[in-house]
Amino acid sequence: MRTDSSPGSLPAREHLPAAGAGTPVLDVVIPVYNEEKDLGPCVRRLHDHLTRTFPYAFRVTVADNASTDGTPHVAARLAAGLPEVRSVRLEQKGRGRALRTVWSASEAPVLAYMDVDLSTDLNALLPLVAPLISGHSDLAIGSRLARSSRVVRGAKREFISRTYNLILRGSLQARFSDAQCGFKAIRRDVAQVLLPLVEDTGWFFDTEMLVLAERAGCRIHEVPVDWVDDPDSTVHIVRTAAEDLRGVWRVGKALATGSLPLDRLSRPFGDDPRDRDLTGVPQGLARQLVGFCVVGVLSTLFYLLLYSGFRHVAGSQLANALALLVSAVANTAANRRLTFGVRGRGGAVRHQAQGLVVFGIGLALTSGSLAALSAATADPDHSTELAVLIAANLAATVLRFLLFRAWVFPDAGSEAHPQTPRVPEHRLPEAHPQTPRVPEHRLPEAHPQTPRVPEHRLPEAHPQTPRVPEHRLPEAHPQTPRVPEHRLPEPHLDPHPTAAYRGRSDATVRRRPVRPADTDPRDAR
Repeated sequence: MRTDSSPGSLPAREHLPAAGAGTPVLDVVIPVYNEEKDLGPCVRRLHDHLTRTFPYAFRVTVADNASTDGTPHVAARLAAGLPEVRSVRLEQKGRGRALRTVWSASEAPVLAYMDVDLSTDLNALLPLVAPLISGHSDLAIGSRLARSSRVVRGAKREFISRTYNLILRGSLQARFSDAQCGFKAIRRDVAQVLLPLVEDTGWFFDTEMLVLAERAGCRIHEVPVDWVDDPDSTVHIVRTAAEDLRGVWRVGKALATGSLPLDRLSRPFGDDPRDRDLTGVPQGLARQLVGFCVVGVLSTLFYLLLYSGFRHVAGSQLANALALLVSAVANTAANRRLTFGVRGRGGAVRHQAQGLVVFGIGLALTSGSLAALSAATADPDHSTELAVLIAANLAATVLRFLLFRAWVFPDAGSEAHPQTPRVPEHRLPEAHPQTPRVPEHRLPEAHPQTPRVPEHRLPEAHPQTPRVPEHRLPEAHPQTPRVPEHRLPEPHLDPHPTAAYRGRSDATVRRRPVRPADTDPRDAR
């Protein structure tokens, strides 16, 4: 895995701004290899569908993976005949290499790709990219394994697909349902951060990208799709499966050893109440207590297992010391990662050293309890020793948690909620660039002259008042009509900051989509 890159922090999720003239919002990449027969009809079908149903500017990019037939000439003719289509020629094969090359050079804020056979129903394309345009999600994938998906394919491919995704769940703790569906999209700002970390250039590329995105805290949106398998597919199932398994091993090893710099990726979220800096409120205490109890129970069982094993070859004091030492090292490492949310190797040695000090205190408690038991009973049986040690360990556990929280991991409150420091206060207004133009605290200045002339003093300040009918009294201030009274509610008086955002028009939406009828123009859908 690449570990020498320095990815920036993940960008904030927000609605895409209005795109400039001629700038596509969506760039759909179609990787191809020796597809001269199917390329033309598929690209024209996709172009027609986007023209009729997609309300934003778009572009279709044909990425030729070193084809040896007439595919480059077909792609060039399509690019010359359709203004929204372009072709890119690569001299090396690999779907991942093609996607990396095109996505890295694209200026479109939303990047997508699909297989050239268009096995996926195109009606799912707009639902796929809509969460990325709105800023709700970072990536989006089509899922053939969702309950509402309708899939037509052979039993062999169905078995391989489900087995592969089951392996991902068991080995890499993946939570997305379908890693290999050729129907995905990603925001360009997120891709710029993740692509330097993705090493694979073949079929495992998108799986690796999804795993890293999930570990980095990105939000992945899934869309159930209708899928009809291509019987003429040139994908070698066995070879692809073997390459994917090697990729799973490589990524799993990198995640286990901590060689990936995922801890350096930060996610500045929007105005979420959970992201606000609350003063005087201890953060993460309940979650830390639950995590510490779970780790403590497992550590106690591990300790008792070790003690029972060491007791057969050593005395009670030595067996207790060895079992407590080994379990304490494991307990500190588990609490560091799971309970207090400390990632990476920074400070690990110091934390283990402090954990050994806490271990010494626990050793004193348990050894003292054994010494007291030996003084009270000449030859205690094994079950009595275990009962005394359990009681002593419970007392040591409470003390260990207090020391961990106050001394070993004093900043665990902020680390347990990594989102809080990731949103600097001065960056929050950037989510709505129009809001600072009318600051809320300046709203009373809409009529600066009003407080200077109190209502009860109007007759005294203007002796000519009788000449002005009562209904014309507002004309005493010529500045007032510039902001008519009925327009006063128009500034941002809503105490909720989202109200101004909802009122902002989106200049990018200039076309209303029609009902998609991708397969048959006469379809009433």
